Amino acid sequence: MKTYAVLLSEPSVISAYPFSSRPVFVAFFLYAFALGTLFPRLGDLQLEIGLSESELGLSLIGLPLGVQLSLLVANRIVNYFKLAQIMIFGLIMITSSYTAAALFSTPELFFLTLLMAGLSVGPLEVAVNLEADRVEYGIKQRIINRSHAFWSLGFFATGLSGALMAQLGVPVVLHFAGFSLLIVALTIFSFSDFTQAPPRPSAKTSTPKFVRPSTAIMMLVCLTLSAMLAEGAAIDWSVIYMRDIFATLPLISGLALALTAFFQFITRYFGDYFVVQYGPHKVAKICLWIMFAGVTLVAVAPAWPLALVGFACLGAGSSVIFPLAMSAAAQLKDRPAAVNVAALAQISFVVFLLAPPLLGLVAEFIGIRYAFAICLPLAVLSLFSLRSLSLTPSSTEKK
Repeated sequence: MKTYAVLLSEPSVISAYPFSSRPVFVAFFLYAFALGTLFPRLGDLQLEIGLSESELGLSLIGLPLGVQLSLLVANRIVNYFKLAQIMIFGLIMITSSYTAAALFSTPELFFLTLLMAGLSVGPLEVAVNLEADRVEYGIKQRIINRSHAFWSLGFFATGLSGALMAQLGVPVVLHFAGFSLLIVALTIFSFSDFTQAPPRPSAKTSTPKFVRPSTAIMMLVCLTLSAMLAEGAAIDWSVIYMRDIFATLPLISGLALALTAFFQFITRYFGDYFVVQYGPHKVAKICLWIMFAGVTLVAVAPAWPLALVGFACLGAGSSVIFPLAMSAAAQLKDRPAAVNVAALAQISFVVFLLAPPLLGLVAEFIGIRYAFAICLPLAVLSLFSLRSLSLTPSSTEKK
């Protein structure tokens, strides 16, 4: 039985295996810190550009569209370039695009700058998850949930700092430009001498030009849809929800995003321990029910403190679903790990392609509360798709 202490420390096998989980955690943190810079200031950008909720949603589609396009060839990119190269170039592109977005005052240009940012996200998503899987195999210890925990920690840090910038009245373009310089400097410092872990010995090397989902991947997609939509709704609309429904101060509005990310971090950090103890199926089931309760509370909350509790539950409940699915996809034996990871990310991210305009239209014409309630039927689908986690070796681990 693996103990709680072992899961919080580097295992002894690392003395014979020269690759550590720490650079993986740093990669996830910096990736999320850069990607999340935009969202605490979306409300300010909406007012500066003069967008309605539906127009904002249509503009936001640029980011997931770029992600979707880049995921079509992400497996090719990660075969040609190292993680360090993808991290440095990708984060420069994301932060530069955000800074450019803050300079433009039309929905069309806003859309195009977000499209450019999204084109850098697909290879990053595949590269960091593959590195986590390779290190996990090498050190013989689960780290995938803790890796995604640091992604959530990055979103928490950028959400809280963004809320502070908004409360202090810092102009959006100065906020983005300053954070861009900081993130790029940290990334170059952290990965200039980074050595990538080798692939799993059983990994195949041939990859198709375009990624096509298998039946097993489609089952994992059904599992992840509700968590992806709930997390995406919180990222895109939580700050605007708090502002429009409760007229809260910018700092309180930003707490909705920060709390979502913080409780994701806590649950993901300790998630590997519970997965080892109880198995991925049981952990995913409990988290889906917590997410269901959180989304329901957000949809009906009569006061802002209860809404914040709902966002905390939403974050905790959605936390481990996608990481567990990514880990399951990487361990399928039918195709190379890069292909299956890219296929799952590619299809799952379709919900991000549809969510911004859909939720924007719902928010404008019916109400922003109903935009969050759309997650509820997908949560039921996820509950019926839990058996997809039993198709991989990870599900056979016992406490």
